[in-house]
Amino acid sequence: MERNLALEFVRITEAAALASARWMGLGKEKEADQAAVDAMRRAFDSVRIDGTVVIGEGERDEAPMLFIGEKVGRKSDDAPPIDIALDPLEGTTICAKGGVGAIAVIAVAERGNFLHAPDTYMDKIACGPEAKGAIDLDLSPTENIRRVAEKLGKPVEDVTVVILDRPRHEALIAEVRKLGSRIQLIGDGDVSAAVAAAWPGSGIDLLIGIGGAPEGVISAAAMQCLGGDFQGRLKFRNDEERARATKMGIKDLDKKFTIDELARGKVMFCATGVTDGPFLKGVKALPGRRATTHSVVMRSETGTIRTIDTQHNFTKKANV
Repeated sequence: MERNLALEFVRITEAAALASARWMGLGKEKEADQAAVDAMRRAFDSVRIDGTVVIGEGERDEAPMLFIGEKVGRKSDDAPPIDIALDPLEGTTICAKGGVGAIAVIAVAERGNFLHAPDTYMDKIACGPEAKGAIDLDLSPTENIRRVAEKLGKPVEDVTVVILDRPRHEALIAEVRKLGSRIQLIGDGDVSAAVAAAWPGSGIDLLIGIGGAPEGVISAAAMQCLGGDFQGRLKFRNDEERARATKMGIKDLDKKFTIDELARGKVMFCATGVTDGPFLKGVKALPGRRATTHSVVMRSETGTIRTIDTQHNFTKKANV
């Protein structure tokens, strides 16, 4: 996969972030999400790729979302075939409320290297490179925290676990509190939280809990680039979701997926902050129809991690 594509994908996440940030704090989730989707779709048109969305926001009949199976990019005879996992606005509620950690995100891989995850839930666990190999979804949260603490060389009381604040996690939260570890509860945005578990200086050591399966694949791609670890198991809500997973090619519906089974090969991850978060700053509006964005682009092949601060001047280019 061409490294020159990295900057092209950053331009796409920047476009989505700038468009959705205009709705930040206005309480309008659908409008913010739609703005991000429209901007991302337009931006893809200028990139020379033969792209297929394998992790998106729904099926064809749910358009105008970027749907699973949608073809994107400016296709040509020499355009590289790639699979794309994306979320134009991860954290729509966060953006609508002006909260912490909304991002626009894209992960890309060579054709066939992402798990085609259905739109269901996933039980997840993620950690940074220092604790790689210590986590196991089959173990209890207590045992995972103890193993991570040992790898990190600190007491369990100093381990910080990020968990989605949901009723389904009441028992999980109670167990972690009984152990004495620190908890950071988040309302949304578990891609951002998973990345933070491997991001130096974030203060987060571990992500545990159930969130969206598509976001799990995107998180696994990020962890491949960061050298972290990730495991996931699909959690179905009904027989319809099980049937859909089978149709998408998943044979073992109870399988524990490793990071290499979720996102393998040469992977690239790009994200731009919409609101301030644990590893990215949000969009900032400046006088004179200008704005700043803060992005990250990572490649698993080289382990390169680049952060990009960009100033946009809308008097010199089309508005978004």
